[in-house]
Amino acid sequence: MSAKSKVVISKDGPYLVSGKAPLTRDIAKAGKSGDPEEWQEGERFPEQEAYALCRCGQSGNKPFCDGMHTRVGFNGFETASRRPFNQVAKRFKGPELELADAEELCSSARFCRPAGGTWHNVKKSDRPEAKKSAIDTAGKCPSGRLVVIDRKTGKSIEPAHKPGIGLIEDPQLGVSGPVWLKGGIELETADGGKYEARNRMTLCRCGASKNKPFCDGAHVAERFNDGDKSLKQGKPD
Repeated sequence: MSAKSKVVISKDGPYLVSGKAPLTRDIAKAGKSGDPEEWQEGERFPEQEAYALCRCGQSGNKPFCDGMHTRVGFNGFETASRRPFNQVAKRFKGPELELADAEELCSSARFCRPAGGTWHNVKKSDRPEAKKSAIDTAGKCPSGRLVVIDRKTGKSIEPAHKPGIGLIEDPQLGVSGPVWLKGGIELETADGGKYEARNRMTLCRCGASKNKPFCDGAHVAERFNDGDKSLKQGKPD
């Protein structure tokens, strides 16, 4: 990349992406548990030095902005906390792992549910299979709500994401999910401030989140669909 990838939130407008951030569709694939268990890469968009992603959910050229936010009077006021993750996350301790959980960042991806749930397996992390499951399910949480910590070293166990942007698609529910920032992409507020750069973050693209700019799962109730052909209409839990 010629420059570090960055996302700037424009006032009541789109996400302005720069630094040749790769853009793909990331499809949540349900497994035997009935909940999403794996990520599958879908469409890979042509490389661009910069582009604008729709934030109001109304663009006729999704995922890109076509100026519709102005016509519909979109209110993109940022209501999310700017406090660092470690200041908002609750801690759950197990024998070998600790789980940091910032519930306000939940994007309803449901990767935390299989094998009894991430919390359950952290509590039993002295058992190899439970420990493995806790690390796997927490690491697949796209919002970074869940972060597993090795109690011996005190270090977070994170998936090795390269900087990139994903458009989450959830065929099981038949909805399009949030914009997924991966690999520590810088996120700048509309007033020139900065959110903590993290390995995993999800940004609202249906326009209905109450925790803007972050996704709060509102796309499920909104039945948001950006027209991606990989979606099959399903029913919410």
